[in-house]
Amino acid sequence: MEQQTETKAEQKSARTGIIDCDVHPYPRNTEEIRSYMKQPWRDRYNGGGRGFFGNPVQGDRVDARPPQGGPSGSDPELLRKQLIDEYGHAYAILMPRAFCNLHPDPDFGTAIAAAFNDWLADTWLDKYNADGVFKGSITVNTQDPQAAAREIERWAGHPHFVQVMTDSGARAPFGQRQYYPIYEACEKFGLPFAIHPGTDGMGINVQPSPGFPTHYIEWHTCLSLGFQSHLVSFITEGVFERFPGFKIALVEGGVSWLAPLMWRLDAEYKALRSEVPWLKRKPSEYLRDHVRITSQPLERPDNDNHLLQIFDMMDAEHILMFSSDYPHWDFDSPTRAFPKLPESLRRRIFYENALEFYKL
Repeated sequence: MEQQTETKAEQKSARTGIIDCDVHPYPRNTEEIRSYMKQPWRDRYNGGGRGFFGNPVQGDRVDARPPQGGPSGSDPELLRKQLIDEYGHAYAILMPRAFCNLHPDPDFGTAIAAAFNDWLADTWLDKYNADGVFKGSITVNTQDPQAAAREIERWAGHPHFVQVMTDSGARAPFGQRQYYPIYEACEKFGLPFAIHPGTDGMGINVQPSPGFPTHYIEWHTCLSLGFQSHLVSFITEGVFERFPGFKIALVEGGVSWLAPLMWRLDAEYKALRSEVPWLKRKPSEYLRDHVRITSQPLERPDNDNHLLQIFDMMDAEHILMFSSDYPHWDFDSPTRAFPKLPESLRRRIFYENALEFYKL
């Protein structure tokens, strides 16, 4: 046992390079997920997806489709070639797309989440992961927080699951107390809670805009609205005070909105702090201890100096983590997504912030 521990430590110290915090692995086909489901869920599951608001032009990288067939992101060797080897990744944080939290039947949603976790553990985190480059996310169905907590406990001891994840689509802002069993389990096992867009306004979930957009371009541009609502809810409901070890990652929800949102919330707090007496600090002061945000999609202005100013305003040095969103159509190459960064800031964004956050 001591020899195994030393070997793992040596492996960890040897892995340096980019940590990509949003990589999407896909099953080769629906049957690959269905095989992990019991009846009656197996017969009911048809692969799903998020329904409407699909990209009308191209939803993924054509070159990421396996030559033998199957969806982009389903071939581990091709993914390694195009991402891990091409850019020198140390780790890829895998975020499957189960879309399990849009179903009115919470048991069905929980069964989908469990099947995706079993599939990910058996394939990308085991069979395809001899070198440990792939790190996984425990998918949970937020429609049933108690079942979600049990799913977290089921996988918490796995060496390659490093966080819990769900979609940003929801029936209520995530700071509200019905979700507390999830956060209690995350804190207990030291796992961050990652939020990814995908089911906003889908199924039984509320659309964060005043109504349903007409076009995909509207829906996709406004994905950050749900993230903003969830973040304000986490802070004002006192989630970080109730669960001081709890941390969240906001994945693929944009970047530049963070600073002005916190300015507004801090200003509101000055006059309305009596409404939220459990807060011990200004709202923005909770960010460094509890919140990380990923870089893709990066709202990049024409003037690179303006982007660097945004990074300074939002404390990117401590809270921004690189993500590529492979293999989707808006993939961000590590070599092209950013302007020239000071070396210390580049190291923090591409490696150190995620290394610390995920304890890799």
